Parts: sequence; C-alpha cells; structure tokens
Amino acid sequence: MQNPTRRRALSIFAGALATAAAAPVAAGGALYRWQGIALGARATIVLDHPEAPALARRARAEIARLEAIFSLYRADSALARLNRDGRLVAPPPELLACLSLAQRLGAVTGGLFDPFVQPLWALHARHAVEGTAPTAADLAQALGRPRWEGTRLAPDAIVLPAGAALTLNGIAQGWIADRVAALLRAEGLDDVLVDTGEFRALGGDPRGGDWAVDLAAPAGKVGAVRLRDAALASSAVLGTTFDAAGRMGHILDPRTGLPGAPRWRLVSVTAPDAAVADALSTAFCLMERPAIEAALARVQGARLAWLG
Repeated sequence: MQNPTRRRALSIFAGALATAAAAPVAAGGALYRWQGIALGARATIVLDHPEAPALARRARAEIARLEAIFSLYRADSALARLNRDGRLVAPPPELLACLSLAQRLGAVTGGLFDPFVQPLWALHARHAVEGTAPTAADLAQALGRPRWEGTRLAPDAIVLPAGAALTLNGIAQGWIADRVAALLRAEGLDDVLVDTGEFRALGGDPRGGDWAVDLAAPAGKVGAVRLRDAALASSAVLGTTFDAAGRMGHILDPRTGLPGAPRWRLVSVTAPDAAVADALSTAFCLMERPAIEAALARVQGARLAWLG
C-alpha cells in the first residue's frame, strides 16, 4: 500500500527504479481506452461500447471512492485514519472485507502476506532518505509490534492493537480492479479489461479471442498470458527498490524485517479475483516453490502464470 514517506524516499531514486508490470498486447481494431491513476499507479480500462466515455467516467468515480478508503497518501482516507487513531468506527464495508481477505490470505501463506509491515515500511523509508540502514534494534522494535492478535474486525468498528499500523500494498490495487469490473458488469458489459496495476478481465477481447497480456520483469518481457473471466497479478522483489543501486527491493519479509531476497525475477498469478492474485503474487516472492504450491492448493482457482 502506498506510504507517503515511502513515496518521498523512492522518488529520490526514481532514475534507478525498474517496474514489474504487465501491459495489454497491441492488436488490430479500435477499442475505447481510458487511462488514469489509481492509488498512485497507472490505470487503464479497455472496452467496446457506444457509451464508453460515460461508462469510463463512472468507473473513475468508483476508483476515486475506493481511493478515499484505501489510500495512505491521503490523510483523510479510512485506512489512514485507522492507522492514526487505532480505531475506526462504522468502517466502510470495503475496508472490512478487504482486511478479512488479507487475514485469510495471510494464513494461507504462512504469515508472509502481512499488512502489519507498515511500521517496517516507515523505518526503511526513513533510512533510505537518510542514506543509512536500520539497526538490528530498530528492526526488532518494528517486528515486535502486534499484528492480528488483538485486532478487532467488526461492522461497528475496526480496532488495532497499540502500536500497530496497516498497509494494504499487495491487495488494494487488485481489490479496486475487482470492484471496477463488478461495476461495469452491472452496467451490462461482458468484455472489459481493467488494469489498476493488476488485471481483471471480464469475458474476452471483443475483437475475438482472449485478452492478451504481456508479462514483464525488471529486465524486460518474459512471457505472455491470455485472460478470459480471470485476474492476473505480478510482483517482483526488485520491481521497485529503496536504494539507488537497485539491490534493496520493496517487498519486506515479515520474518526478518528486511527486503526479501530476489529469489524470483517475477511472480505472476492468475485467480478468479484480482485481490487474491495480488496478495498471492506478493507473498510468493518470499517463498520457495514447494511452499508456493502448498498455498495454491488452498486457494480455489489460483494458478501460477509465471515463476522464474
């Protein structure tokens, strides 16, 4: 999840960053393409409909509504207020549902998908700005903060343990893709590709066949995936880095408090929902293949699209 301190830190090294992403493959025929920003990342919606501009405006309004819930670079967002106050009365149902899903996927991945790494983010971002590294004592203090134990998730209030803070990086972009796709399906659309940093496909390409999506690691294209009524998410430890040398990746290991080892150049996961694919691809960057396979067996419809 976006962290305002993280954004300031990473912007210093903008020239050194590489992006792990996927992009629609060009094909013949004209489709309506809306492009904008969702949670600070590039967003695209591709569709074919006579009222496409109006539908895209409705989708953008939905993105804005969800940003007001999930964004950490907006001080007035629901998530930012929860972190600040440790309690959020009458939370938006989307936040409650997303956190419940994050808790479930944390269990599936042995705790490696962990939204409670926000204090670690803040620690690493501050040291990146200062050009220093966290001490062992710094890491121990951040790691020692409470997590799900003591957290209350209920419709009347979300309550965090003292000292805890959340980041939904690795699930919120997928969640927003799912919600935008659901909105467009409710409008009667059958063939749409939503990209909020993670992909959610309704149907296939209206020009024929499935939606074709390239997979790109920091070093370049590694493969392609075809999507129909499915989601795709990709993560890479070195997709974004804290340091100018590009060795300290953005996915933090909740076991050590350190950036994850770059065991995989790119992890891509398909699933029925983009939020699920998003969280799994993030956690899988920290896991060996046997553990990945075991986690996939516990999530219906989830598959590896790329691991290497």
